[in-house]
Amino acid sequence: MPRHLRVKMILPALTEATSPFWRPIKYSLFPPLGLATLAGYLDDADEVSIHDEHVERLALDDHPDLVVIQTYITSARRAYALADHYRARGAYVCLGGLHTTSLPDEASRHADSVFIGPGEDTWPAFLADFHAGRPRPRYVSTTRTLEDLPPIRRDLIKRRLYLVPNSIVVSRGCPHTCDFCYKEAFFKGGKSFYTRRVDQALAEIAGLPGRHLYFLDDHLFGNPRFALALFNDMRGMGRIWQAAGTVQSVLAPGLIEQAAACGLRSLFVGFETLSQNNLVAQHKMQNLRYDYAAAIRKLHDLGVMVNASFVFGMDEDDPDVFDRTVAWAVEQGIETATFHILTPYPGTALYARMVAQGRVLHSNWDLYDTRHAVFQPARMTPQALEAGYWRAYRQFYRWRNIFAGASVKTGLASRLRHVAYAGGWKKLEPLWDIIIRARQVTRMLPMLERILAGPAQTTPTGARTENAGLPDSADYVRTTAQK
Repeated sequence: MPRHLRVKMILPALTEATSPFWRPIKYSLFPPLGLATLAGYLDDADEVSIHDEHVERLALDDHPDLVVIQTYITSARRAYALADHYRARGAYVCLGGLHTTSLPDEASRHADSVFIGPGEDTWPAFLADFHAGRPRPRYVSTTRTLEDLPPIRRDLIKRRLYLVPNSIVVSRGCPHTCDFCYKEAFFKGGKSFYTRRVDQALAEIAGLPGRHLYFLDDHLFGNPRFALALFNDMRGMGRIWQAAGTVQSVLAPGLIEQAAACGLRSLFVGFETLSQNNLVAQHKMQNLRYDYAAAIRKLHDLGVMVNASFVFGMDEDDPDVFDRTVAWAVEQGIETATFHILTPYPGTALYARMVAQGRVLHSNWDLYDTRHAVFQPARMTPQALEAGYWRAYRQFYRWRNIFAGASVKTGLASRLRHVAYAGGWKKLEPLWDIIIRARQVTRMLPMLERILAGPAQTTPTGARTENAGLPDSADYVRTTAQK
């Protein structure tokens, strides 16, 4: 067993580049932060590299000692092929991630060790066992904490290949339980929502260059006390950031106001469905009895754009659901929308229910991408569900609907911001493809920052803020060091 290791960490492509549905911009947003986090546990003398197949071609003629592969359901086939390849070349192969956790027996056929659940406790345990010459075939997470994490190896991330290199995670999981979500399966056996210390999160934020941040947390607002403390201390850092939250958190008194005051400019919100019966059936109780329109108005009044998530194919959905949902979203002035086909992921309550009802059509994991109907819907055919999904995208992002959504806004600047953000994301895909393939995507970040910044907004204290005058992170570090 070598003392110092040659370690190759891989994020396999979710879909093949030859697919007609391949959208490079979607997969060129964020670097593989999870792998960079695991790399922080390795010895400084180890030779470590991180490879993301979405943005770079993977060389397969090397001889690493240890190969670590992160799996999602739609990358499983590719992950297994890579694992088999490197095992044949004598490498020790580890598989972890959502799909490995859901189907560990399947993954075990292609790996020397598999990891079930988060890796904060299992990965260091494996490294100790590996160096001692007795690694186990399976590691199951039970201890959940983000305390005392080693520094993330951001030096291994190829920042120039990503539109949003400054991604960050300050919590794990989500306090809610939705039937279609992987969360319960992934965090089984321990806490399913926990946070970092505020001072640790702030230190990581301060160390990131530039202005823009993207919190990849499933629910940044899941612990209001933590979130409020974080937002309060982020004021003055000069950041512009994006995140995900719930309708419930948006309407909670004071919470989203503090987020906007410290730089929140775009929020991903899981509306999922306009049907209360669907919400009950999927146990998405955090959306029940909340006014979606009021949440959108509140965000827009604070200068925060909305990226709305909708899921089609729940049991109350009929063939008219697509047009109704798009019309409602446009009427609300939602800037961007992401549509999904309900997908029963293995390990979820939805999957168990669908299997028991005999409604799962197949187990071709390549098609479990929320773009294909892999189950029998209750009120339409699978073909109608897929056709309606694509129609919803086409309709929402038609120029006339982009302009109609923008017209809801007050003021020319807000309307132009809406058109630039929605149009730039969906209508300029050929241009994005060229930029990404030329490996120049990071050059577009200043444009994203300008669009996100938008016009001056009113803070909860009534003061007007102009983004151009905010200090950068270096100023923040110097200022806080003097306190």
